[in-house]
Amino acid sequence: MGPPSYAGSLQRSWYYGFRVICGLIFIFLIAPILVIIPLSFNAEPYFTFTEGMLTLDPEAFSLRWYEDIIANPQWLHSIKNSLIVGFFATLLATTLGTVAALGLSRPYMPYKQIIMPLLISPMIVPLIISAAAMYFFYSSIGLSQTLPGIILAHTALGTPFVVITVTATLVGFDYSLTRASASLGAPPARTFFKVTMPLILPGMISGGLFAFITSFDEVVVVLFLAGFEQRTIPRQMWAGIREQISPTILAVATLLVMASIVLLVTLELLRRRNERLRGIRA
Repeated sequence: MGPPSYAGSLQRSWYYGFRVICGLIFIFLIAPILVIIPLSFNAEPYFTFTEGMLTLDPEAFSLRWYEDIIANPQWLHSIKNSLIVGFFATLLATTLGTVAALGLSRPYMPYKQIIMPLLISPMIVPLIISAAAMYFFYSSIGLSQTLPGIILAHTALGTPFVVITVTATLVGFDYSLTRASASLGAPPARTFFKVTMPLILPGMISGGLFAFITSFDEVVVVLFLAGFEQRTIPRQMWAGIREQISPTILAVATLLVMASIVLLVTLELLRRRNERLRGIRA
């Protein structure tokens, strides 16, 4: 799709120039991530492109670092911990965030202007401050260096994303549907699961995916709360950089990038589906 036929030379120049500028910005942002992918196939234990890689020599490429992920019990343990923490933190964050968003969307909700900033404060407060506060609090109640403690900490970090996405989904929600359900004798629980939830489900899933990404990539809180047995993937990567530099880190980073791309594509598909359900998009 090009510029309109009535556009002048200056408008045409800006039309194409703007897209070139956006493309350069995109390359600037994505280039450091793209460099990681070929480096993860390096046959040598280096973080730089070897001469063989630059000349596309097949012998210079290898899957040895991906095989190391499977062969190394520390990486497997970290992956297991990340999946456990991410799953339960997402489940709790989605539940709590949805309930909070439903309450905040009510027109008669008191102190809404105070409660909303408090709920999203984990997104605003510097993470190092939140991590230090969680460390002292969880240490006092015996949840430090435990998986439940990390799950609760990640739940607190992921809940604001669910609140924001579900609240945005509830904008313009037709409450006459819930009133009609109640007038037909449906209890509140049935009304929620049969009427409200199907309409806000895209927002719930989007918020849940954001919460999962937040939990899966978070390292600062884990540095404060986790012991050796509670290491997650980001914590293991941090330890690998400080203690023993290995290109296995690049292989794990590549897998995380691929997983993030899949989640972002899913989020975009859900966003478009939500727009179609709300009549915004054909």
